[in-house]
Amino acid sequence: MDVKLSPEAEQFIEEIIASGEYGSVQEVLEAGLVRLMLEPEAELDDETLAELDEGTAQFERGETIPWHVLRDELAKKYSAKNNSR
Repeated sequence: MDVKLSPEAEQFIEEIIASGEYGSVQEVLEAGLVRLMLEPEAELDDETLAELDEGTAQFERGETIPWHVLRDELAKKYSAKNNSR
């Protein structure tokens, strides 16, 4: 299968691979598909949905950050939430 991605998606995937979290484009895409399509029970709360909307708006304005920075911020946020339970 041959898939054409936008330059933004290609850059995003390259940053994820460079971070060492995944070893190939195939691994990144498979992980994303599994999370998106095979785990529908993972519902997002209103706060997260609002943050995603804001993130989309920031992306459209060209306000981006490297994947490793975002990953670290999310890890801190969600580990704090899980530790407070």
